[in-house]
Amino acid sequence: MTTLPTPLLFTPLTIRSLTLPNRLWVSPMCMYSAVDGVPQDWHRTHLAQFASGGAGLIVAEATGVVPEGRISPRDTGIWNDEQRDAWALVVDDVHERGGLIGIQLAHAGRMASTWWPWADQHGTVPVADGGWPTVAPSAIAFDGYAPPAALDAAGIDRIVDAFADAAGRALDAGFDALEVHGAHGYLLHEFLSPLSNVRDDEYGGPLENRARLLLRIVERVRTVAGAATPVFVRLSATDYAEGGFTPEQAAQVAVWAMDAGADLVDVSSGGIVARPRIDYRPGFQVPFAETVRAGGRVPTAAVGLITSGEQAEQVLASGAADAIFAGREWLRDPHFGLRAAHELGAEVPWPPQYRRAHWR
Repeated sequence: MTTLPTPLLFTPLTIRSLTLPNRLWVSPMCMYSAVDGVPQDWHRTHLAQFASGGAGLIVAEATGVVPEGRISPRDTGIWNDEQRDAWALVVDDVHERGGLIGIQLAHAGRMASTWWPWADQHGTVPVADGGWPTVAPSAIAFDGYAPPAALDAAGIDRIVDAFADAAGRALDAGFDALEVHGAHGYLLHEFLSPLSNVRDDEYGGPLENRARLLLRIVERVRTVAGAATPVFVRLSATDYAEGGFTPEQAAQVAVWAMDAGADLVDVSSGGIVARPRIDYRPGFQVPFAETVRAGGRVPTAAVGLITSGEQAEQVLASGAADAIFAGREWLRDPHFGLRAAHELGAEVPWPPQYRRAHWR
């Protein structure tokens, strides 16, 4: 009998003490369904389904480390123990189905306090309607949003502490991995980009200064995580705008982040400018992951219109990335992992309830 080689997509990946059964992962996606930052039954059902569907890792949505760090009033948080305990129920559901789950720790900066996608309004939520004043590296508003206040040194220190505290609560809730959100136009990306950061202190100007806050946070999160728990960083590798953050700068920041304690860089793009001109096509962000990976020095995950097992396998085989994050495809098909394994002929564990679909 001829034994076919295992597809790279379904080759286990060990990061610190965590062995991920495959390299097809669920990207963090906001559900705008929390109450006072507390995840609800929706989150339990939504995230657990991916464990049944063959995800190698599930990363829960961008979760505010402070109340004013949420993207919208309906976003999840992890700044108090009630939220921690609710997240623990989500984690238990995923683990019960044999899955692994991480959480994305976030601060939305000048893009916080916004209406959720299906609200009748757009832009910044007024304080009278449950919104709050926003903060940023510089008092430069995102197009169509309220102007933020520039953070002072004490405010920056409080945010570093908040990320560390949130990491501790996430570990107490049982999460298997932590991701620091430095992308999509949110606070840490705002510091990285010269389009949103015009400071003249130690957090502005040269790239090493603009990266300082991100690196301080990665160092603190690594300290909290200890030697066993993986720490990822999500970066937007380009602003799609002249004078903005570039893939080459992202590659340098990724190296610094690894030195600070990160284990893998989740490479995305955009978010600093409104309505950027992007050539949307299958795998359009994969070249950014390849640039950041720099021949294997920085492990990366690629994302961006990856919709089939064959396509994901080709990305890994090309050497552009070490793992694949997908978002919309998991929403369309919560069993994307099992489908991709079936398409590629990979032998993977199936829930016994679903095995009849595995029979050829």
